[in-house]
Parts: sequence; structure tokens; C-alpha cells
Amino acid sequence: MDETGLAPLLACDLDAHFEVLVVHFQDRLYRFALRLSSNTEDAEEITQDAFIKAYRALKTYPADRIKAMALRPWLYQIVLNVWKNRVRRKKLPRVEMDGEIVSPAEGPDRQAEATARGEEIMRALETLPGRLRAAVVLRHVEGLSYAEIASVLDQPVGTVKSNVHRGLGALREVRSLEVWT
Repeated sequence: MDETGLAPLLACDLDAHFEVLVVHFQDRLYRFALRLSSNTEDAEEITQDAFIKAYRALKTYPADRIKAMALRPWLYQIVLNVWKNRVRRKKLPRVEMDGEIVSPAEGPDRQAEATARGEEIMRALETLPGRLRAAVVLRHVEGLSYAEIASVLDQPVGTVKSNVHRGLGALREVRSLEVWT
């Protein structure tokens, strides 16, 4: 099932097909929430809250609106809003996250390097203001197009491009990362 075929199914029978939506998007949305929050428990809660909000919203939408939806940017926007609301409510303690997952066939030295690199990237991302962090993560981690990011962040495409560019520049200054080029 691809994203374009999912919206019409949800419009026909939300209860029967919502699980398909969750299964299709849960890993991506969790990963995005984890990059924003830097905490696995918070990311799980953010993702779960986002799906609940999405379900409740879809319950109120007419079928025509659901059929016309671009689900991916809409769901990313919900995750971003849930995260922003949590940050506004209270300042959450920052917890180091595990590094990138590496295949065991690569050996322990490569795994250690990748883990250290992942931690360095996460620390560098944490130094960015929320608007730059969200733009960089959506573009370079989640792989969204500039138009999709503009939809998620409710900003013009030019602003998104500028924020991604500024975010990458700040990351290069902070950690001299070549990963983001």
C-alpha cells in the first residue's frame, strides 16, 4: 500500500484502515519525533499523541477532504505541533540517544565510529533553534521535499530553503560535519 492509495481507503472506512496508516507511517514519524526530542520515551509519546490527534481529526473531516489530503506532510505537521506543545509546556531534560544502527557485519570498530558520529550529529542538532532543526531533519533525515516541508511548517518554500541552508551552516560551524553536504 502506498500513500496515495491510503487516503481514499481512509475516506471510505476510517476505522477499518487507520491501522494501515499507523503501520505505514509509525517508523518515520517516530524517527522524526526522536530527532526533535532526543529522548526515546518522549518520541514514543509524541508519536502516539500524533496518531490520536490524526484519528480524531480524520473522524471529523468529510470524505472528500480526506481523499484530497497529502497524508505524509499532514502527519509530520501533527508530530511537529505535538512536540512544540510539549516544549512550550515544560522544558524536557535532554537525554543522549543511541547512535545510528549499524550492521553487525561491519565490525565493532565501524559500529563504534558510527555510534560516535550519530551522537555527534544529535548533539549538534540540539544546538539548533527549533525552526532550523525541524527544517534540517525533515529535509536530510526524513527526505521530504521542500514543498512538503513548507506544508508541514506552514512556511513559504523560500523560507524553508533558507532555514535548511542556515541550519546546515550552523551545523558545519558547530561540529564541522561533512555528513550534511
